Amino acid sequence: MRKKSKVKSQKLKVRDKRKKALKLPKLKFDKNGLIPAIIQDRKSGDVLMVAYMNKQALKNTVKEGRTCFWSRSRKKFWRKGETSGHIQKVKQILYDCDKDALLIKVDQKGVACHTGQWSCFYRKIL
Repeated sequence: MRKKSKVKSQKLKVRDKRKKALKLPKLKFDKNGLIPAIIQDRKSGDVLMVAYMNKQALKNTVKEGRTCFWSRSRKKFWRKGETSGHIQKVKQILYDCDKDALLIKVDQKGVACHTGQWSCFYRKIL
């Protein structure tokens, strides 16, 4: 039997870029108030990167139509492409059955990885 996790469920309400009120589902953020976001290219299906969002980063992403994340190391918001110009235009946001992970489908402009690779997942184990 699975133990209940001690994560917060939060109901989010924001206005998307079309100024339409949008109710987001009750999501399970971890003890630090974060939820992992898997970023996938909408056209190719390639997984581009994984980053973390807090409640405000998710609201910003919905409102602006481009990805916004919370940096765990720098303790601040960052938007993909703010320095490189390699932005991610959000086309769809899905959440998993446990409500503790996001899948964000984007149109990627340029490369997604800070190393210059298309995807952060370019190294193989098997």
